[in-house]
Amino acid sequence: MRLSLIQQIGRQKTREFFATVAARSMRRERASLALACFALALLPGCLQDAHRSSLGQFEEIWGTRGISDGRFQKPRAMAVDREDRIYVVDMTARIQVFDRHGGFLRGWSTPDHEFGKPTGISIGIDGRVLVADTHYYRVLIYSPEGRLVQTIGGRKGEGPGEFGLVTDAVQDSQGNFYVAEYGEYDRIQKFSRAGEFLLQWGGHGSGPGQFLRPQNLTIDADDRIWVADACNHRIQVFDSQGKLLRMWGTEGGAAGQLRYPYDLVLAPDGSLLVSEFGNHRIQRFDPAGRSLGTWGTHGRGEGQLFNPWALVQDSAGRIHVLDTNNHRVQVVRPTRPRTPV
Repeated sequence: MRLSLIQQIGRQKTREFFATVAARSMRRERASLALACFALALLPGCLQDAHRSSLGQFEEIWGTRGISDGRFQKPRAMAVDREDRIYVVDMTARIQVFDRHGGFLRGWSTPDHEFGKPTGISIGIDGRVLVADTHYYRVLIYSPEGRLVQTIGGRKGEGPGEFGLVTDAVQDSQGNFYVAEYGEYDRIQKFSRAGEFLLQWGGHGSGPGQFLRPQNLTIDADDRIWVADACNHRIQVFDSQGKLLRMWGTEGGAAGQLRYPYDLVLAPDGSLLVSEFGNHRIQRFDPAGRSLGTWGTHGRGEGQLFNPWALVQDSAGRIHVLDTNNHRVQVVRPTRPRTPV
């Protein structure tokens, strides 16, 4: 049966309509495929960037989540001794000792931990282990084998020798101790080798020489004290009498900026390595505070970090980063420092 002219025109329009729809659909599919191919082409490079940066290259991971020997539950502080033994404190109040490849050696717990866990650890000049027993207002000093040999503090308060929440303790070349605390007081106190109070400086605030959570300390060869002033997003440097020598840092995520610096290590080449809790990275600075590179991005994969609290550098130059909320340690092989920015 022959179709009327009107029916023929109608069929032709219908065919044209569906042909147009099909063409548009094909173009969308081709565009999606091209985008997917482009993304896949970039993926190896993105993964490579997560493993390599201007500071160093990912090398290995050690540690997993758990409460048995060799595992971690939110590790919060670490230190390394002259034999490359690495000491780690976690939220179970354990001090665990590892070789530089993450092999478990031994461990012990602090005597009291019902009201809180330690947040700082360092190695003294004689190899003893200094533990900031934060919520018990004291510093516990252990032999490398875990025998408690000395205690500084133990009473809460603002008087000489009393403490708020202790964050870290370090020892200078003369054996004097420097203890940082935050909370109501935000200060640093200095003690003799025997634990006698000598002096104090700081105070709660953002002015030069003041602190908002001095989270970590390190000392250089000239007994200058370097402070990670965490909630002021800066680094401050003092002489052994508490005189401010230099200060730098502004809050941000760009190179040269800081966001909650929680730990710092002086490298053998004179540069400063900083662990940034808030930026999920580590950053290298020259002594004047100019950025020499960063490593790490936010995430859970290799080369990614989730609120790193601490870092150490072993005798081979490798940087061990305490990847706190991933419950592990990541190891970075540093590259040669680049030109400051």
